[in-house]
Amino acid sequence: MTDHLVAGRPYLFVGNVSRPTITVYSPKINNTGIAAVVFPGGGFQVLAIDLEGTEVCEWLTSHGITCVLLKYRVPNSGPHWERQCRCQVAPKAPTALEDTQRTMGLVHLHAKDWHIDSHKIGVVGFSAGGYLVAAISTNFEKRLYPPIDAADNESARPDFAAAIYPGHLCEFPGRKCSDKDLELNPDVRVTAQTPPTFLVQAEDDNVDGVDQALTYFIALKNAKVPAEMHLYTQGGHGFGLRRTKLPITQWPELMEKWLTTIGIASDHRTQ
Repeated sequence: MTDHLVAGRPYLFVGNVSRPTITVYSPKINNTGIAAVVFPGGGFQVLAIDLEGTEVCEWLTSHGITCVLLKYRVPNSGPHWERQCRCQVAPKAPTALEDTQRTMGLVHLHAKDWHIDSHKIGVVGFSAGGYLVAAISTNFEKRLYPPIDAADNESARPDFAAAIYPGHLCEFPGRKCSDKDLELNPDVRVTAQTPPTFLVQAEDDNVDGVDQALTYFIALKNAKVPAEMHLYTQGGHGFGLRRTKLPITQWPELMEKWLTTIGIASDHRTQ
C-alpha cells in the first residue's frame, strides 16, 4: 500500500509479515567486500520497503557494498505506540530483534559464498529500523530463540552501525523523552563491545524526536565507542535517501566518508 509523498513520490508499505525473509543484493562491479544488513522502518507495524529498503540497497550496491534487505516480522514485533492505551508497549517476544540476530548469523555463515569480508558486516536502519540497529549492536552475544542450525553459532555482532532518525531509544514503556533526563531504553545496554556508530536526525522530527539520537550518542560516548552524529535543524522524519533542498538529505555522502574513518572502506568513495 502507498502512503504520503517523499520528495514528490509515494512510497510503499508492506504489512502482516508473518515469515521473515532476506534478499541479497550484490554489487555488479567493484565489490569492496563490505556488507550492510538494512532494516526498514514503519513503527513495528509495517515496513517502508522501498523508501528505506530497496532504494537503500541500490545506493549501497552502487558503491560496491553488498546489501542484505531484511523483511522482519510485523506488526507489534518491537517497542511500539499502542493507540488503545496511547502509550508505548514492548512485546513479550521481540521477534524483530530475533529476526535480526538470525540474519546476522546467516550473513556470517554465507560470507564467503556471497563474496563478503566477514569482518566488514554492518547494519543500517531507519526509524524503527534505527532502533533495531541499536538493539543488535547491544544484544548480539546470546540468541533470543532456540538455535536452528549452524548460522546460530555464528557471530551476530555488527562491525559498524548506522541509525538514521532512530526511535524508541529514550521513549519506551513507562517513560517519555525528557531534555532534562536523557535515559536510554534499558533493553539497549551499550558496552565497549558496541560497534562504531553513525547517527543522523533532525531537530524538527515530530515522530522520533532528536532526543532519541542524543540519548544513544551519550551512551556511546560514555562507553568510549567511536560515534559520529549529525543533527540538522530541518528534515523531519522518514526521508530515506530521497534528495530535497534540505542539507540533511546529503547524509549518504557523510556516511561514505565515515566508513573510511573507521577503517571499513578504503577511501571516501567506498570503491
